[in-house]
Amino acid sequence: MQLLRIGIVLLYIQNMFSLSFQTLNVKIIMNSHCFSFTGFADNFSWICLGEFSLTSFSTQRCIIDIINIFFMGVFYASLLSNLIKKSPASSSYRKGWIHVVASVCCTLLSIAYFIDGLWNLIAKKTTGFNQLNLLVCIIRGLVWISLAVSLFVQRSQWIKISCSIWWMTSCTLVSAFNVEILVKEHTFEIFYMAIWPVHILTIFCAFQNHGFFVPQETPDASLCEPLLVHKDMHKQTELGHASFCSRFSFSWMNALLSLGYSKPLALEDIPSLASEDKADFAYQKFVHAWDSLLRERGRNNSRNLVLWSIARVYLNENIFIAICAFLRTICAVVSPLLVYAFVNYSSSIEEELKQGIAIVGCLIFAKVVESVSQRHWSFNSRRLGMKMRSALMAAVYQKQLKLSALGRRRHSTGEIVNYIAVDAYRMGEFPWWFHTLMFSALQVFLALGVLFGVVGLGALPGLVPLIICGFLNVPFAKILQKCRSEFMIAQDERLRSTSEILSSMKIIKLQSWEDNFKKFVESLRAKEFKCLAEAQFMRAYGTFIYWMSPAIISSVIFVGCALFQSSPLNAATIFSVLAALRSMGEPVTLIPEALSVLIQVKVSFDRINTFLLDDEIKSDDIRRTSKQDSCSKSVEILAGNFSWDQQQSVPPTLRKVNFEIKWGQTVAVCGPVGAGKTSLLYAILGEIPKISGIVSVCGTLAYVSQTPWIQSGTIRDNILYGKPMDETRYGYTIKVCALDKDIDGFRHGDLTEIGQRGINMSGGQKQRIQLARAVYNDADIYLLDDPFSAVDAHTASILFNDCVRVALRRKTVILVTHQVEFLSKVDKILVMERGKITQLGNYEDLLTAGTAFEQLLSAHREAITGIEKSSAYKREVENLVAVQLEDSHVCNLTKGGSDGDISTKIQLTQEEEKESGDVGWKPFCDYIFFPKGSLLLCLSILAQFAFVGFQAASTYWLALAIEMQKVTSSILIGVYSVISFLSIVFVYLRSYFAAHLGLKASKAFFSAFTDAIFNAPMLFFDSTPIGRILTRASSDLSILDFDIPFTTIFVTSEIAELLTMIGIMVSVTWQVLIVAVLAMVASKYVQGYYQASAREIIRINGTTKAPLMNFTAETSLGAVTIRAFNMTDRFFKNYLNLVDTDATMFFHSNAAIEWLILRIELLQNLTLFTAALLLVLLPKGYVAPGLVGLSLSYAFSLTATVVYLTRMFCNLSNYVISVERIKQFIHIPAEPSAIVEDNRPPPSWPSKGRIDLQSLEIRYRPNAPLVLKGISCRFEEGSRVGVVGRTGSGKTTLISALFRLVEPTRGDILIDGINICSIGLKDLRTKLSIIPQEPTLFKGSIRKNLDPLCLYSDDEIWKALEKCQLKATISSLPNLLDTSVSDEGENWSVGQRQLICLGRVLLKRNRILVLDEATASIDSATDVILQQVIRQEFSECTVITVAHRVPTVIDSDMVMVLSYGKVVEYDKPSKLMGTNSSFSMLVAEYWSNCNRNSLPKD
Repeated sequence: MQLLRIGIVLLYIQNMFSLSFQTLNVKIIMNSHCFSFTGFADNFSWICLGEFSLTSFSTQRCIIDIINIFFMGVFYASLLSNLIKKSPASSSYRKGWIHVVASVCCTLLSIAYFIDGLWNLIAKKTTGFNQLNLLVCIIRGLVWISLAVSLFVQRSQWIKISCSIWWMTSCTLVSAFNVEILVKEHTFEIFYMAIWPVHILTIFCAFQNHGFFVPQETPDASLCEPLLVHKDMHKQTELGHASFCSRFSFSWMNALLSLGYSKPLALEDIPSLASEDKADFAYQKFVHAWDSLLRERGRNNSRNLVLWSIARVYLNENIFIAICAFLRTICAVVSPLLVYAFVNYSSSIEEELKQGIAIVGCLIFAKVVESVSQRHWSFNSRRLGMKMRSALMAAVYQKQLKLSALGRRRHSTGEIVNYIAVDAYRMGEFPWWFHTLMFSALQVFLALGVLFGVVGLGALPGLVPLIICGFLNVPFAKILQKCRSEFMIAQDERLRSTSEILSSMKIIKLQSWEDNFKKFVESLRAKEFKCLAEAQFMRAYGTFIYWMSPAIISSVIFVGCALFQSSPLNAATIFSVLAALRSMGEPVTLIPEALSVLIQVKVSFDRINTFLLDDEIKSDDIRRTSKQDSCSKSVEILAGNFSWDQQQSVPPTLRKVNFEIKWGQTVAVCGPVGAGKTSLLYAILGEIPKISGIVSVCGTLAYVSQTPWIQSGTIRDNILYGKPMDETRYGYTIKVCALDKDIDGFRHGDLTEIGQRGINMSGGQKQRIQLARAVYNDADIYLLDDPFSAVDAHTASILFNDCVRVALRRKTVILVTHQVEFLSKVDKILVMERGKITQLGNYEDLLTAGTAFEQLLSAHREAITGIEKSSAYKREVENLVAVQLEDSHVCNLTKGGSDGDISTKIQLTQEEEKESGDVGWKPFCDYIFFPKGSLLLCLSILAQFAFVGFQAASTYWLALAIEMQKVTSSILIGVYSVISFLSIVFVYLRSYFAAHLGLKASKAFFSAFTDAIFNAPMLFFDSTPIGRILTRASSDLSILDFDIPFTTIFVTSEIAELLTMIGIMVSVTWQVLIVAVLAMVASKYVQGYYQASAREIIRINGTTKAPLMNFTAETSLGAVTIRAFNMTDRFFKNYLNLVDTDATMFFHSNAAIEWLILRIELLQNLTLFTAALLLVLLPKGYVAPGLVGLSLSYAFSLTATVVYLTRMFCNLSNYVISVERIKQFIHIPAEPSAIVEDNRPPPSWPSKGRIDLQSLEIRYRPNAPLVLKGISCRFEEGSRVGVVGRTGSGKTTLISALFRLVEPTRGDILIDGINICSIGLKDLRTKLSIIPQEPTLFKGSIRKNLDPLCLYSDDEIWKALEKCQLKATISSLPNLLDTSVSDEGENWSVGQRQLICLGRVLLKRNRILVLDEATASIDSATDVILQQVIRQEFSECTVITVAHRVPTVIDSDMVMVLSYGKVVEYDKPSKLMGTNSSFSMLVAEYWSNCNRNSLPKD
């Protein structure tokens, strides 16, 4: 069937080629320049005059009639056979009005033939009449009546196919026959002008027979939906059920544009896409073709499967677009012929008004067809591009959910976002540029044919400069391809780094690395900018070639005409040549640009193809069964070997793994940092590549990652995770996960919004939310990766006892933990070391076995001994255990509501800001004046007006000179060539200045944007999704780079050309000014009507892309969790909804611009028609032929100029919205100065490290509740201060205040007597060191992560690594300090990342050190060692330790207990332990959890 459709389309193209020359209904005799009408009944000879020759017109007509008779016979035979067999009629769509009209027209033509034959029989007026003429008329009448019948009677698929072939063949042969007559005889027969529309209608019917132009039927959703279910009442776009006329004229957009004109549009006002335009439909079609090609891939591995899948899926749409493009191309090429006819008509001695009217009629017909076909070509190509884009975006998103570990290393999160944000988006314009390239080349060849037809051999010399200019485009295209490819690579790297920096902005600010990372981003931009500059200046070069070509070619052709004497250099010849070259001008300039775009698209196709072909997680690596299958073991691994890096030189990550877990068991996995504990969970999940062995999992999984993965949304959304709400289960889950008090303390409860990646939540809150997600999910097997590391001792106790031991008591739980105190209460313990399971058994068995487990317990026992020594009496501590829960003070500390960080930052993420209504010229003025580019703009405009002036002068010279007898051909051509060359110089200068303006603006805006982002306060990043910033840094900045500068110049150039055109037309026929002014006024009104809606659609579209990118990035980071919960389908569905929302804006924006341009074209055509009609109606000799040619040559370009001006102006209005969006971020409030020159601290500051907090109060926003409430205390120099308190009590805010991530609302912080708020941020932060709660690594090497400023030698780095227990691990790697670190350090465990962060502070050795849960993710043995290292290396420093582990703070000099943002206790630990204090209760509870009786005795 596809081959048949292709055949039909090829026949149709041939038909259209021939029919393009039948648009004139007069007989044009080219040589004598005269016109005459012919009767349609003449020369109906059906016999071959005694001679059979294929070159004979009689023979050809005979063959056409015979073929028609054959198809007629086949039709009636098939119909008769079908009736005899009584076959049921094939189901099809209901016939539309096109079939009715076509059938009626066929019937009328049949009647006309019968009447003609009868009339000739009665009158016998035809010379040599015989009975064969009557037979011919009867046969042709029967053929046409049969065609009318075949349009409605199609009882089988075979009849439908045969009828379609018949219609197409008949039209093709008749049209080709007339083309031959035109070429040989230079005649047109008027009767075929009446037949041609009927041919077109039958062509439409043929395509409708095979699914073209027919809206795809979708099942009525109401038939399959259950009753009483709420339906989405959001209406679909009118296009889905629009009539033919409405589709034809884009009137289905009227309702939306009317609404937009009456009020600013909002997202809910925009209708949704039709079903066939939605992402899910497009994706399913693409996947079907992809899978089919993937199975065939063995035959040809070099094919780009993405490209071939797209081509296969959208063949029909491409054929329709090709038809529209072909019609437009034919009509564009007809223009020189019409100019030729007009000038000859004005030059003829005997003018017949009806001939002139006929020419005007042909002009009207050609221009209307050109306008409509152009608009539908543009709209449908971009609509197709939208479908392709949606399909590929969906495919990339689905692929990232299946990507293997090795594939994830090859494609970072930033790169995956780029595949969607850049590569897939580039497909939106691909179909338009593809067909532009094809039909631009066709238009050039057809225009050459017209040239040869007009001037004969004189056009031959013109081929030489044409070929030379064509070859000049080859190096241009290659250089441009190189520039664009390098630009894309540089842009990818910049965006990846920008994304990484934005994600890690907190640690960058804490370490005062802003300048360093800003310079790094600027260096990446410099590489990108170099490629951009080359591309922009190459564009100026391309403009020079474009305008140089017609000037040189026309001059050479004129010289050829003079030399060969093939055609006189009169008005008809000159202006026909200029019109032909003008019709070649647009395709000549579009061809290199189209090649450039298609080169970029090819690169994008290759990138996406490589990504989609990358390795996926192997589902067969794990034997998965359901719980109902009566399996006795929930998890089992036999002889398992696993490796993240499958190179043979690298040892496996997990080796010889053998264990089994029975139903309902709780298994603890422990071991030192880097032992492979998390990798073991990944092996059960199927995330780590399996080398050998068997992995069996029976039941559903729930996974809690070590680094919490939180989605943007509410707390409830994150817990429910797509599951339906069960109030009882939900309440129970909240309670056992210790979230009830937190939620009660939030202003909006569980509807409190969580910022991107949980940015406004504490680490403990995020960990408990994702634990609640797992509990509520009600899975069979729970994989918990160190869920207690970020919470205090009391909360850890609740989570273990109430959640793990009670709520999950009937579940299989695999718990990775460093909390040794819980090990005695699990069923089985699995001890790991260096990727191997060294011990496996219950607690009592492992106690007697010794080795690795004994080392863990010894380290824990050492910590417990420290607690005992800190207490005056061991019995006192034990007594505290009995009464701890009765003490209301402790309850307030440990169980009270949390008013910590989150309570003051509820609904932190702000809605994206967007302007509303018409903002006038302000964004454009910002674009010009912000980079101080007004001079360049003025120079460019002056160069443009000079160019237009010289262009007009050259054509005006031709119009006047041809009327002067004294002007020779050489003078005529010479003066024209000189003036034309001068114009080319100015057009190059125009483009050169425009390129400079664009580069200057891009540089200025990027610099200001980067400065604003790096100087923004931390609250900005807490409340602004990363995707929103990246959208400005990618798509908005790209518009500033490429689109705005040249669009600005194009607008000014089209204005200049428009004024020139109207001036010339008015100088010839002043009456046209009336119509021109009215048309301009009407066009301006229509444009304003359109822009009211289009402006808001573009703005809304600017806010729909960022959520799409955010969701993609979030999914990439949480892919393991999504797969573990088997939620890929839900996430994919949500993603498709976001894609559709974004595509809806693109679709309606595209439809709106086509609605506008179609109406403006029709209005401007009135000016053209008026000018043409006036030239026909004016008296003989009133206008000289040269001026007629001059006026018409400009009049024919008037519509295209106005349309181009309208499109460019609308594009510019839309583009400057990007300026508006970037300016919003440029003007965000900045944090205080990095350096205060007149108040810099001494270089040795702080020499002591004493910190004074004086009545410190902190709130995150004006009018928000206080987070810290009047804290006053002193941290003495060289002291070790422990800060404890329940999650959310204000500990992190205190650290933020110390580093001035948030400014004090009231009170002061003094370090060595200097108020930190009076000095610069850089002077402060460089003197403080911190190990943050969430360890952050950057892509690069170990050396870069330890010493990003390159301040230390390798020896110093190795010493720091040795102290933080990483030297042995890194020295065993082949690349040592150059060992790679992947995005966010994913190839290193969380504990190892934390140790690398410790290495940073060991290198800096500042006087003040802050440890914010620095050892939460490492085992007790490593913690003890590291605490010793810190005590030794920072013995003279002030160390502030925020920790939940009691042993970590027990040996501090002072302990601060925070609750509700207040200091409830601050004293020495020994004193606090000796009283009934909050801290002593905390220690007592920890002691109770440790269950000392189960520890081995010394």
